[in-house]
Amino acid sequence: MDLGGQLRQLREAARLSGKDLAERLRWQPSKVSRLENARQTATEDDVVVWAQAVRATAETTDGLITQALALQERHDGWKQRHRSGLAAIQEDMRDLEARTRLFRAFEPAVMVGLLQTSEYARHVFRKVKRLYSAADQIDAAVRVRMQRQEILYDRTRTFRFVISEAVLHTRLTPVDVMRGQLDRLLAVSTLPNVEFGVIPFTKELPSAPMHGFWIYNEAMVGVGTMTKELVMRDPDDIAFYARAFDDYTKVAKFAEEGRDVIIRVLDEYRKQSSH
Repeated sequence: MDLGGQLRQLREAARLSGKDLAERLRWQPSKVSRLENARQTATEDDVVVWAQAVRATAETTDGLITQALALQERHDGWKQRHRSGLAAIQEDMRDLEARTRLFRAFEPAVMVGLLQTSEYARHVFRKVKRLYSAADQIDAAVRVRMQRQEILYDRTRTFRFVISEAVLHTRLTPVDVMRGQLDRLLAVSTLPNVEFGVIPFTKELPSAPMHGFWIYNEAMVGVGTMTKELVMRDPDDIAFYARAFDDYTKVAKFAEEGRDVIIRVLDEYRKQSSH
């Protein structure tokens, strides 16, 4: 609450309304309200761009960063993360992605969010809501996730996705939804700024795929666990995950070979549907 109050004072001192500030930051206006009223904990990135928008002093900015980092260490668990709702989490992801030019993502079990169809996403959010008792914002969360995907068509950005073949088989949805999801992958994999790779079951893995991870530019790595959302900015951590990503790309199948794997699994789903 103290941090939210300070952010509000800075905004008011800069003679900006919540809507004005949101437009400057390319945020949803609701995010400004959530941060100021302590319904969501501001991240380091949030306070940095906020301070820049209101022309805060370097000393004030450093103080805000210190508070935000301390709060993140205490409140990055699943209860805090889902308190503001499923749609709010998707809005935060969209804000982060807007500042990213090079995306690298590895997923061993679930479809990458930026590649999900609306129906696949809806089934995933239903399961998330049940497991975490999250606010019932499934329709809004699906809508924002679909809006996030518009960034795929920005050719000034590069996307490199690697998934395990297990992702294609993991049944988080009914068969017909899985078929639609795999069709979506075939289409996205042909975009000129997207590299999409699948690691077949027949390939020996360079390391155990303990969890998925996202690398944003050369600045940050995001790792999701069942109860924590880890954000790492240490150069050594970033370099470690970049090496791990490169290792996975060496055993993945890209372009036509990757699509061949998808088509093979798609045929299996079609046979299941016919039965």
